[in-house]
Amino acid sequence: MTQDHDHDHDHSAGHGHHHHHATHLDWAAMAPLLERQAELHSPLYTRAADWLGELVPAVAVRRILDVGSGPGVITALLAEAFPLAEAVAVDATPELLERARERAEVKGLADRVTTLRAELPADFDALGEADLIWAGNSTHHIGDQRSALASFAGLLRPGGLIALVEGGLYARHLPANIGFGRPGLETRIEAVHADWFAQMRAELPDAKDEVDDWRALLAAAGLTPSGTRSFLTDIPAPVPAAVRDRIVAHFTRLREPLDERLDAEDRASFDRLLDPADPLSVHRRTDLFMLSASTVHTARKG
Repeated sequence: MTQDHDHDHDHSAGHGHHHHHATHLDWAAMAPLLERQAELHSPLYTRAADWLGELVPAVAVRRILDVGSGPGVITALLAEAFPLAEAVAVDATPELLERARERAEVKGLADRVTTLRAELPADFDALGEADLIWAGNSTHHIGDQRSALASFAGLLRPGGLIALVEGGLYARHLPANIGFGRPGLETRIEAVHADWFAQMRAELPDAKDEVDDWRALLAAAGLTPSGTRSFLTDIPAPVPAAVRDRIVAHFTRLREPLDERLDAEDRASFDRLLDPADPLSVHRRTDLFMLSASTVHTARKG
């Protein structure tokens, strides 16, 4: 399972090994994109980590699990926020764990950041105990989410904290009227993506249809909810080149899997958005922005 650092809620976080081809995600191929996404959202994660530091004393955190770590951007950030802790990047994709190791080396954290290859839910027992578990947009890639939260609860040491990143708001990058096609294209892309996500969830092994009441689910796992907060990423137009590149990659990746779900007019608009020669494409337009919210649900082991 790989963490989704793209808070566009494209749900590119988990392992699609068991998925139908229409919802399969190639995590190794997506490594550069995942890394860029996490880096762009680093201010958000830094604010979230500061909040976690208010909920659990840094001196009490000696082992952190970053579940679905991807390339380890957040693993390193958590290691910096909790200087006495070993931070473990947990993922099932070797290429992403290698990136996590390289990042830790560059940041001088190699002595405290380790990696663990694990496929959840099968390998929960291999994770070991922790004082802090960060599961960022990764739990929704486990079929039985209620059981997964119970497994997380079993890994927490007394007084330990889980930070579950789920929900928030789908990111926006475009104005409602983009100058061609019907207004509201990005809203319709979100709607068809929600259908894709529901299909992805339904195809997971042991998939259970569960209401996304994360506070209630955490309480049902025997944990005490300790607060929920949402954190904003707000990069107004005109965006820097690095952000534009991320937005181009985002729309490029969405085009093929959503193709059969969009009507002819929206497919034509999508193609125009991706045409580098078009002045109103995402490659060239001046009104691109990035606005999204990520919600962090926390709970403590009593």
